[in-house]
This record gives sequence, C-alpha cells and structure tokens, in this order.
Amino acid sequence: MKQLPVLLVLGFALSLCSLSNKLKNAGKSGESGKSKASTTTDGAAVEHPEPTAAQTAALAGGQTVKWDQQGMSWTVPSQWTQATNEDKMLVWRSPGSWDAASLIINISTMDEKFPTDVSLKAFYDGAKTRLKNGEVDELKWLEIDGLKGVQFRESDPAKPDDDRRLQWLAYRKYAGQVQLVNLLLATRGKDFSRHQDAMYAILYSTKIVH
Repeated sequence: MKQLPVLLVLGFALSLCSLSNKLKNAGKSGESGKSKASTTTDGAAVEHPEPTAAQTAALAGGQTVKWDQQGMSWTVPSQWTQATNEDKMLVWRSPGSWDAASLIINISTMDEKFPTDVSLKAFYDGAKTRLKNGEVDELKWLEIDGLKGVQFRESDPAKPDDDRRLQWLAYRKYAGQVQLVNLLLATRGKDFSRHQDAMYAILYSTKIVH
C-alpha cells in the first residue's frame, strides 16, 4: 500500500555490481509464498502478499463481502456471516461463539494535513518495541492492493481464552478525506491456529479504493 533511489545509486557503479546482485537476491529471500519485496525510504522491506496453498484453500467456495460505504471488499469463507455494517465499522464472523474468528474494520477520519507517513512509521516503531518485548511475533510493511501499511501479529496470549490479533494499519485518501484504515482479524489464542489460514487469506484478499 517510492523506494528506489538507493538501488539506482548502487546500480550506477560497475564496481558495486556484485553488491547489487547480493541485494537483489536478498530481496527474493524470505518466507515461501511472498513476492519480491520493494523498500521504504529508510530501506525497510515492503512485502506484497501471495497466499499459500493452504490459505487459498481456506477461501475455496467463499463469498465476496462488499463494504460499499467505504469502497472496500474481501473474500471470506462461505459460512461467515455479517455482524455489523455501519458507516465506519464492519464486522464479519465465522460460525461459533467464543471460539469464532472475526474480521473487524474501523475507519477513522483525520485532518487533511495529518502527517500520515510519520504516523504510520510510529505504528511500525511501536509494534517493533512490542516485538522486542515478546508481545508481537510477526511484523512487516505490507502493501495490499497498492496501499502500504503496517502488519503485525500478536504472540500467543498468556491466557489461552484471551484474544490474539492479526492487524493491518494503513492511511488512504477517500471521498475527500484522509482516513486511517484499521483492519483486525482476531480469535482466542487457543483457536488461532485453526483459523489462521482463513484469516491471512481474508487479509490478503482486501480490495480498497484509495
């Protein structure tokens, strides 16, 4: 959801060709199923999601969820149902009660001069601190449908009945407004592994006007 000056400088000098090749190979490394990463202005990798086979299978026969008020849509499993549909909040849930998984999207409107890049970097840095403290076990810049955001996953909670969240935060301009898009996929810690493929697949299926 920009980033090439460093690579252009490196590629300019023939003497640095081998280093340039190493950087190119590094950009292709990482988790299986991820496409080649670009970088942010400070050199951090920006990933582009590519669902695994298991994640794709989790949405087989799924349904399209359209949030017309906000120009967004997702694919969710066929058994999931809508719980809330408001102007700035949408909630869908899987079958079940306390063991269910939820897709929760909140929209916050900001001032037109709000420093979105600074704020997004602050979200990343805050999650990085949580990663060091063991509260988060996955953190990355993730661009979905052309919109760069911060994605992180909380670690297993100390109490298995507490929530564990997969979250993506991004800013966009929509309908003349600067908006913060806060997308959450959550379930209880002890149920997370069972819902994980579907939750990642739903996140990766996000379509968003910006």
